[in-house]
Amino acid sequence: MQVVIREYTGKGAKELFGVLEKNKADVEKLLRTVKGLVSYTLASSADGGFSVTVCQDQAGIDESIQKARDWVAKNAAHAGASAPRVLSATVITHLQ
Repeated sequence: MQVVIREYTGKGAKELFGVLEKNKADVEKLLRTVKGLVSYTLASSADGGFSVTVCQDQAGIDESIQKARDWVAKNAAHAGASAPRVLSATVITHLQ
């Protein structure tokens, strides 16, 4: 399994997460279409927030990144958030 963490901070990040929270049903529906999705978490923080996506393989991670990027561009570009810091890794263990 693979994991990607996308962290948004700085200018526009809080605004972006406000939009994401208001549209969380749409975001969840979109991410459920990612082939090989194991889990998805979206969390807000004091200065923005982050998402954690776990997929069966790198293809799923790549698809999730593209879908997230496209959704933000279409629905939240007005927030003016910078591109996220992206961390990718191989999962050692995963509990649910």
